[in-house]
Amino acid sequence: MRIDIISVIPDLLQSPFEHSIMKRARDKGLLEVYVHSLRNWGIGKHQQLDDYQFGGGAGMVMMCEPLANCLDHFMAERTYDEIIFMTPDGERYEQKTANRLSLKKNLLIICGHYKGIDERIREHYVSMEISIGDFVLSGGELAAAVVVDSIGRIIPGVLGDETSALFDSFQDDLLAPPVYTRPSVFRGWKVPDILLSGHAKKIEDWRYNESIKRTKNRRPDLLKDE
Repeated sequence: MRIDIISVIPDLLQSPFEHSIMKRARDKGLLEVYVHSLRNWGIGKHQQLDDYQFGGGAGMVMMCEPLANCLDHFMAERTYDEIIFMTPDGERYEQKTANRLSLKKNLLIICGHYKGIDERIREHYVSMEISIGDFVLSGGELAAAVVVDSIGRIIPGVLGDETSALFDSFQDDLLAPPVYTRPSVFRGWKVPDILLSGHAKKIEDWRYNESIKRTKNRRPDLLKDE
């Protein structure tokens, strides 16, 4: 998979993809992530990217021309399955969306900045708009990093244990059950006996029941259809 990211401040995205699971995915050749500076398509000698809003109002808006020229450049090189704009008023991001996007070949992500991007870019180029929550960030870079990480880790071959991602929270609309490791007793706090029993089916049932219990207590909205 290849993901291209368009950013006003590309340096913000240097670290997230150079460590841990994302680095492993890139080293294995399973995921390519390229961050491009929109400034390369800026207007005039000052490489302008933003301007005042028509009609007045606080905040600057990312201009059409730099973004359109940038997008035209990349779209001439390859076909993108989705052109994604990170925005607070987009579709709320969920695990099922990450699962769907992980099956794509080429994605392009636009990181908003300032007051946002000219609406005409959204109308004529963007195929998908994503929000990672009901809050506002200074720009779309951190949100883009969240999306790329959530996609990259479930690409087959990235994780050491191929089944690990299948039991993450939200994969089956349930929160993950409690997990424990050695020692089995710490400061008098004991691991549940069932996890030490060696009975795989009983352990599976216990984990499922704990997932249901945790979801009911913490995220009952996920069980609205049950």
